[in-house]
Amino acid sequence: MSTSEPQGTIRLDAHAIRVLAHPLRARALTALRVDGPATATTLAARLGTHTGATSYHLRRLASVGLVEETGEGRGRERWWRPTSRSHSFFASDVEDSPDARASLTWLRLHYLEQLEERAALWYAHEHEHNRAWQDAAGTSDEVLALDAAGTAALVEELTAVVERFRGRPASDADDVRRVFVAVTALPEVGPAR
Repeated sequence: MSTSEPQGTIRLDAHAIRVLAHPLRARALTALRVDGPATATTLAARLGTHTGATSYHLRRLASVGLVEETGEGRGRERWWRPTSRSHSFFASDVEDSPDARASLTWLRLHYLEQLEERAALWYAHEHEHNRAWQDAAGTSDEVLALDAAGTAALVEELTAVVERFRGRPASDADDVRRVFVAVTALPEVGPAR
């Protein structure tokens, strides 16, 4: 099985957004990106579903270029991997399609839920980790007065910082871990709860 890491970002069109906006497909793609290549059977076990469903949804993801077969495996065993490290999409990509707009909203809310789950899990267990990790991990927020172009530039620059750290060699320390980083910039549209 090939363990080479996928590279780059794929920009999704309206059709790909509609395909990805399904709970099992979104979870399967995330699992492949986080945990590496898998068969439909191993992925089904990880996700708590059936092999047939996982196999079907992997083929749907492949139909829009989000996953591909590795070409390895024996007999009927088919290994799948993501085609890219990440994907992007923009509201302008779906403005002509009410279904794609609804799918885009679902995907964004799904990713926000995943972020909340990861944060809640960390905060519930951070006391089990050493002080260095407790101090290093966390969130912060700021309120800035920006126009749309300034907001786009901010997100682009923050994303570039993340990319610089991706290329940075890992230290020799024993406590190197995967760290989930989210870049979010949302305009204020009403009072926060």
